[in-house]
Amino acid sequence: MSADPTRTTPPEAPIRRPRLGFLGVGWIGRNRMAAVADQGCAEIVAIADPTAEALREAKRLAPGAMLSDRPESLFDSSVDGIVIATPSAAHARQATAALERGLAVFCQKPLARTGQEAQGVVVAARRADRLLGVDLSYRHVRGMAEIREAVRRGELGEIYAMDLTFHNAYGPDKPWFYDMAQAGGGCVMDLGIHLVDLALWMLDFPAIETVSSRLYAGGKCLAKPVEQVEDYAVAEIGFRTGAVARIACSWRLSAGRDAVIDFSFYGTRGAASLRNVDGSFHDFVVERYNGRQREIVAGYPDAWGGRALIHWVRQLRESGRFAPEARQFVEVAETLDRIYQR
Repeated sequence: MSADPTRTTPPEAPIRRPRLGFLGVGWIGRNRMAAVADQGCAEIVAIADPTAEALREAKRLAPGAMLSDRPESLFDSSVDGIVIATPSAAHARQATAALERGLAVFCQKPLARTGQEAQGVVVAARRADRLLGVDLSYRHVRGMAEIREAVRRGELGEIYAMDLTFHNAYGPDKPWFYDMAQAGGGCVMDLGIHLVDLALWMLDFPAIETVSSRLYAGGKCLAKPVEQVEDYAVAEIGFRTGAVARIACSWRLSAGRDAVIDFSFYGTRGAASLRNVDGSFHDFVVERYNGRQREIVAGYPDAWGGRALIHWVRQLRESGRFAPEARQFVEVAETLDRIYQR
């Protein structure tokens, strides 16, 4: 039998219980670490964060893990993969460094601040033949997979319109979110990335024809290309299929509740939506519609927050090799570039 010319490294035996390092253990990093600890699907062996308090809190979840205030220490430790939850400006650099050392990577969104940065990370993952994942967590809310399969089977007819909204009445509490150089953008980079990803993912990443947008800061419309962090944005994405996605997102909007989250998909034979309950950031109902009829697909409580990471761990256990769907992360980043007109 001839060798497979596309194979860059020999096939690997499954990793039964991957050894993971966590880089950045603020609230989101610890939340994802807790999901892994609860599932027992991987061994948490190393943790790095510049903040002593964050390290102390994380150690409660993994008492036997090595602790360090230097990110570089994880790249050379005996781990199979790295989970990155640091400020956005560091994501592409840290992910690339880990991949070049032969480690699989799971990164908080955004993978990078621009499409060019994201492309560089995916190239590094392909070259190293290592698994790359991004925490696009709303794909994993209970019921969303069923809706996507219903769309694929044509049960909703042809999807021609999508309305996706995410308003956060508070906004981030870390100063770096408001620095364009560190964050890469404002509410679009923080919240709109989920809306763009869901629109593309639901339709299996169709070609985009047009993107238009308006971004605001303090109620003032910003000139483009945008050079300061926005706190409100609306955008319209037109696909070559004829479908259109309208997205809106914001920080600190007077919404009368903590959050307004609604992802709706309209087809010629029906529709479906995910919406939050009583302003919650965590509780959702997923429904299908047919005219005036409504069917609940899934409800709450639902511990969905760590599912993207658990899915990545399962892939890592199977082989840990590069997965071609990583190209999706570049397409999402490039769409954000078009919203920002950079």
